[in-house]
Amino acid sequence: MATASSPHSVNHEVDTPEAGRIALKFFFNLMEKWGCTAEQQRVLLGSVSNTTLYKYKNLPRVRLPHDTLERISYLMGTHKALSIIFSNSPERAYEWVSKPNSAAPFNGQSALQYMLAGRVVDLADVRRYLDGVRG
Repeated sequence: MATASSPHSVNHEVDTPEAGRIALKFFFNLMEKWGCTAEQQRVLLGSVSNTTLYKYKNLPRVRLPHDTLERISYLMGTHKALSIIFSNSPERAYEWVSKPNSAAPFNGQSALQYMLAGRVVDLADVRRYLDGVRG
């Protein structure tokens, strides 16, 4: 049997109700910092229903669908990259997502607008872009 310190148990720890609660807590804290509306939050989570969003806001211990965990993971990576890039100005790290950006792939829209197309790949593109900027 795998123990908590066993390397065989590490990959399964992200698929627990407690991991779901922690991921949702991160998500809603970030959404507050980014100033996202409930509708934008629904899209970023994969176009979940209003009922699901409300349930998630209560931070339940829930096994999140793989797609939802993947989306939150990309948002975590985006947040981490912005925190590193703007380490001397945390406010700018939170503002960056809403500012128009002429770089590809944004072409004049903000990163948030880009991610609100709703596809997982859009979230991945933003994270990949920032990882490239970060170096």
